[in-house]
Amino acid sequence: MRIGIVCPYSWDVPGGVQFHIRDLAEYFIRLGHEVSVLAPADDDTPLPPYVVSAGRAVPVPYNGSVARLNFGFLSAARVRRWLHDGAFDVIHIHEPASPSLGLLACWAAQGPIVATFHTSNPRSRAMVAAYAILQAALEKISARIAVSEYARRTLVEHLGGDAVVIPNGVDVDFFAEAEPRPEWQSGGGEGQSEEARSSVEGGGGRRAGETIGFIGRIDEPRKGLPVLMKALPKILAARPQTRLLVAGRGDEAEAVRTLPAELRSRVEFLGMISDEDKARLLRSVDLYVAPNTGGESFGIILVEAMSAGAPVLASDLDAFAQVLDQGAAGELFANEDAEALADAALRLLGDPERRAELRARGSAHVRRFDWSTVGADILSVYETVTDGTAAVATDERTGLRARFGLARG
Repeated sequence: MRIGIVCPYSWDVPGGVQFHIRDLAEYFIRLGHEVSVLAPADDDTPLPPYVVSAGRAVPVPYNGSVARLNFGFLSAARVRRWLHDGAFDVIHIHEPASPSLGLLACWAAQGPIVATFHTSNPRSRAMVAAYAILQAALEKISARIAVSEYARRTLVEHLGGDAVVIPNGVDVDFFAEAEPRPEWQSGGGEGQSEEARSSVEGGGGRRAGETIGFIGRIDEPRKGLPVLMKALPKILAARPQTRLLVAGRGDEAEAVRTLPAELRSRVEFLGMISDEDKARLLRSVDLYVAPNTGGESFGIILVEAMSAGAPVLASDLDAFAQVLDQGAAGELFANEDAEALADAALRLLGDPERRAELRARGSAHVRRFDWSTVGADILSVYETVTDGTAAVATDERTGLRARFGLARG
């Protein structure tokens, strides 16, 4: 099958939608399908061979964040050329309601179109106001996918229609089989082999005290790092050897500005890290904290953390609660409540048995998000719409033959 996938956000700025599209494309390529991804990208961005650049993106406020999107006459021309050259059996557009390549592709494409809706925004006035503009494009969509029940609800309430819920996917084994990094581990060595635990005494690089992990854009408030920083003094007062490892881009000095000077050494900034190091970080920490404050329709980092065997503590956003099986596969605390975060973190850090239980439950629960399941479900949607298009074309040809008295063959 020839599959064209449209990415709305800039390929050079990491994000959950970009990772989802990358992994989906590579999953289909491994199955033998021909895949091309159209995405915004700066001229100097290294791109995998299956990605076609639609040109530079510009920052646009969107869904409580700043998205880098590509829109305009030049972009429209590049979309049309990509569609013409690709001759795709199916077009898969992500976020077709955003002012991006997805909407341009929806306007220009012919044939089966599958759309995935990632956004969860129950109070989007902009989406309601734009409905008249979007309607003609959305009516061309053959099948709709939402990555969560909350993304589906946003779609239904703002744009009408419905969608099948297929979650974001993760390569579970990639995270589960990653090697921890000793310098990121605590001295406890929970969940590690006897050889790994004995390396503590032999200078293996681990430090005393537990390690908390956070991954996300430092200067994007909705990712929740300020809430975690506010909770940290209480955590460190009770467990002074605890460390916080922070991976992500942003102003590191500003991130610790509100933290007492004597505590800042307990926060270690890792900057942007590779996928391999992200997996190793999640395999190394004693507790992964996701203090996000809103705007999340799924929570891919929670799935990655569970895949790596990290106990998860997350804010009680609806989407996070769903991913964590309503608290069975990870613990939840009241959103934006630093005191509740600190209390829950201290309870877990002091209870190795509970953390071990969360590791086991999370590792079992996360298998439903593996690409072997998610990718197969998406491929079934493709096959349904392409089979439907073929059936319509056959009916139309049969009708024309009957109307004009044409014989078969």
